[in-house]
Amino acid sequence: MSSTSHQDSPTAPDQRPIGHLRALSRLLPYIRPVLPRFLFGTLAALLSALLSLATPMVMRALVDGPLADADAAAVWPVAALILVLALGEAFFVFLRRFLVTLPSTQVEATMRSALYRKLQALPVAFHDRWQSGQLLSRAVQDLGMLRRFAAFGAPLLVVNSITLVVGIVILFFWSPLLAGIFVVLSAPIAFVALRFEQRYHLVSRSAQDQAGDLATTVEQSIHGIRVLKAFGRGRHALEGFTKQASRLRETEIDKARMDGHLWMWLTIVPYISYAVCLFVGVGLAADGQLSVGTLAAFFAIAMVLNWPIESIGFLFAFLIDASNASRRFHEITDSENTIVDPEEPTTIARPHGSLVFEDVRFRYQDAQPHERDLVDGATLALEPGETMALIGITGSGKTTLTALPARLYDVTGGRVLLDGVDVRDLTLKELRTHVAMAFEDATLFSASVRDNVLLGAPEASEEALERALAIAQAGFARDLPKGLDTEIGEEGLSLSGGQRQRLALARAVAAAPAVLVLDDPLSALDVETEALVEEALRSVLGTTTALIVAHRPSTVQLADRVALMRDGRIDDVGTHSELLARNEHYRFVISSLEETERGRQSIEAVTGTMQVVDVDALGSHEQHDDEEVSR
Repeated sequence: MSSTSHQDSPTAPDQRPIGHLRALSRLLPYIRPVLPRFLFGTLAALLSALLSLATPMVMRALVDGPLADADAAAVWPVAALILVLALGEAFFVFLRRFLVTLPSTQVEATMRSALYRKLQALPVAFHDRWQSGQLLSRAVQDLGMLRRFAAFGAPLLVVNSITLVVGIVILFFWSPLLAGIFVVLSAPIAFVALRFEQRYHLVSRSAQDQAGDLATTVEQSIHGIRVLKAFGRGRHALEGFTKQASRLRETEIDKARMDGHLWMWLTIVPYISYAVCLFVGVGLAADGQLSVGTLAAFFAIAMVLNWPIESIGFLFAFLIDASNASRRFHEITDSENTIVDPEEPTTIARPHGSLVFEDVRFRYQDAQPHERDLVDGATLALEPGETMALIGITGSGKTTLTALPARLYDVTGGRVLLDGVDVRDLTLKELRTHVAMAFEDATLFSASVRDNVLLGAPEASEEALERALAIAQAGFARDLPKGLDTEIGEEGLSLSGGQRQRLALARAVAAAPAVLVLDDPLSALDVETEALVEEALRSVLGTTTALIVAHRPSTVQLADRVALMRDGRIDDVGTHSELLARNEHYRFVISSLEETERGRQSIEAVTGTMQVVDVDALGSHEQHDDEEVSR
């Protein structure tokens, strides 16, 4: 998980001042399939608003007609018409909700799937730079906001604008003088709204980004809860979280303060205009220039327009929030995917497993010009079926090199060849069928043991599954409450470190690849279990090309040859004995590994005497052995 802040990301918010409508217009491809229902829903809302405007017009006829003439019999038909208009208005409100609710959820689901698909396709380098909380907030919070705007905000914004225009036209038709006063006195609202937009846009975006940062903090704290508890740093984490939450709270208060300031003007200004219009209107009615019915209807229409005017505040804020959400969504979907399938892919019908690194270079995109490449001209050739151990001091580039055959990263120079074919000329699906990996940091998913092990080969037989478990010494899985169908929980944290590594190794073995890349996959195992795994691995490595990053002398013994990596280059290649005899740096690295191994064994001996056995725990007795080692 990256700790880099979102603001430092190269895909940070677009700094060009693009309009809110332009940002929202980019959602049309997702809305187009259900656009007819949205349009009909907006039409229903418009009909409801027009019926609300028609009611004062009927009241005008009622006051100037039957009521002025004291004709009681004529009142009832007009009253019935008003009732019909009210029922019609209610029906169209219901129809609008019925028409837009379902398609808005479909749009949200489609966008969420598109976002997830993009996240899966983007290279590892993208995920190195982005916080998980920022991605999560976009997938949940921002898309939820866009759904609400599509179902509620956008139709009301259109309908209320049309209602306002139609209502003002009617007012001018009845009394140009009163309508002119009403419009002129309401004009300051436009100035207030303009200032609101300029300030609210920045604060709204800041709040959304801060919410993403806060989500990242929560996710990291939950993921690292064992570390926080072990070092007694819970209070420190809480203090950091509280500061972030306080900053977000202050930003949200700023938003509310701006919104409240706008609402104040949207409430005060119309009522001032109503008061002035009432004073003038009464004078006009007294002089006979305006009928009582027209005056009553004028203010009835004005009160109907009160809602469209007041709604400008929250609908404008809603529009800005939604446009920012759209920008944040498209920051991900617009990200360039540099690791893609070739236009004219090559196929390897029967892979033999020859793996060649040919003057390979790699550096991160954001590396400074003065920094050397992490992999700086490495050349190495593995014959089919050969096991090559890769060793070197920390920072020599071993892990980076092992990420290149499966194109987790693309080389920035040179080539990686599989059976003589540049891996960039193969489709990703085919390449990752031929090359499988097991990492030191064994990541498991919230699924059954079976699903985790067969992740790379879902069609594999039960026999292949059992063989993979046997090679990885993962027989403990059968002793879990539901055996291989046991749900192992988020990231497999209900298991010990050694158990997770064995399942991850079984996953790589079950894929039956032509090339197996192992990045120190046995680091969490005790000495006895490691020996059993290494012995079982020999049956696999006899027919599979393997590149193993070794941090233990025992792992080196698995290999046919050893490659020594130094400063991003392959310094020497040979058997263990040959390198011991001729390479001083190799002897230094091996002695360092041996010293580290002796220290680890000493820790195992101490912790073994302190072991606590819980017969109610999830796994068998060996789980506790691995837990003590991993601790």
